[in-house]
Amino acid sequence: MFRNGLEPWHIAIMVVVLVLLFGSKKLPEMARGLGKSMRILKAETKALREDDAPAAEAQNGTAASQAEAPRQAVEPTVITKATETPKSTTA
Repeated sequence: MFRNGLEPWHIAIMVVVLVLLFGSKKLPEMARGLGKSMRILKAETKALREDDAPAAEAQNGTAASQAEAPRQAVEPTVITKATETPKSTTA
């Protein structure tokens, strides 16, 4: 049944529907935006892979020393709205 899923006339109908929905002026803008987004995504994933490679090599050598080292405590942060005045804890 779905052996020939996308035949040329299916694609032609989809193109006509897209032009009718979005108009001929919006389609190039949308394609340009999609292209930019894909380039950004590709660059970011490449950067993540490059960052992970040295980290993985370094982690293999220092995994034992990191397990023994204690972590530092972090002080909690109190967030107040701009309209509120900070409340004093000493009364």
